[in-house]
Amino acid sequence: MELAYIPSPSRGVLYVGPIPLRGYAFCIIIGVFVAVWLGNRRWIARGGRAGTVADIAVWAVPFGLIGGRLYHVITDYELYFSEGRDWVDAFKIWEGGLGIWGAIALGALGAWIGCRRRGIPMPAYADAVAPGIALAQAIGRWGNWFNQELYGKETDVPWALHITSSADGRVPGYYHPTFLYESLWCIGVALLVIWADRRFKLGHGRAFALYVAAYCAGRFWTEYLRVDEAHHILGLRLNNWTALLVFLLATAYFVVSAKKRPGREAVVEPDARADASGDAAAADGESTPEDAKDKDKDEAEDGAKSSETKADAEEDAGADAKDGVKAKDGVKAEGEAEAESESAGNKS
Repeated sequence: MELAYIPSPSRGVLYVGPIPLRGYAFCIIIGVFVAVWLGNRRWIARGGRAGTVADIAVWAVPFGLIGGRLYHVITDYELYFSEGRDWVDAFKIWEGGLGIWGAIALGALGAWIGCRRRGIPMPAYADAVAPGIALAQAIGRWGNWFNQELYGKETDVPWALHITSSADGRVPGYYHPTFLYESLWCIGVALLVIWADRRFKLGHGRAFALYVAAYCAGRFWTEYLRVDEAHHILGLRLNNWTALLVFLLATAYFVVSAKKRPGREAVVEPDARADASGDAAAADGESTPEDAKDKDKDEAEDGAKSSETKADAEEDAGADAKDGVKAKDGVKAEGEAEAESESAGNKS
């Protein structure tokens, strides 16, 4: 009698009318949002603009999904192209099947395109999003739980996963919850990268390299526990060899980069630094180029108004002078008339 185990969901999809809501897809979407949110916070802390991570993710995420699916379909082609299989299923990504190796590789290509368009260094961006990617993987692994897939060997441990489905060759029973092991490992990787980045000021792609190396170490172990069909080379599953190779490459990059380019980037997004300088200058009362332009414009307008005022004053002065002359002439004429009148009276 089993006293404790992890139950599997009775189904991995809910329907709201004709619209299917799939647990696997929800896990992927939530993971992407978490990765972008955390990456944005880290990017701003490094001196970048808010929103830059999301803008580049518009390129990276679709490329990553395509790459992950391609890796899965190529390495497990018999699931889609062997006798009795329907090749159209290769496009049904919502049913599960994403290879993290292909997702990271092609996602990096999409991120590189986005970084080139924004004029920012790709290694700095990779360092900012590395912990978020690890957390996205931790969340995404729960999609395997919804689909009752990629579990480990049979076991009687209290945290065993209870598989109830018998579809696609599954045998109901109790197995190691490798999805849970990898999810917890990815959370640990994210915390490790955040701590190491704060402690050692990792830069030039080394935080990302640390994430890759740490993930590969855990993936090698969880992959060894899995019992799903896979290609083997010299007694090891293909993904074990991939994890080992990628681990060595990431470690080599970390060491070489630390020697050639120690420290971290001083500027990760030049435009953000220019904006910050402008804001600081405004706060200190200093003028920025934009302020100088506005000042020149205001001075020109004031000069024009002054000229108009001066012209009006001169015109008014001229009018007053004319009126004064007229008044003087009038007084003179009036005096002459009075003199003539007085003279005429004396004669009479």
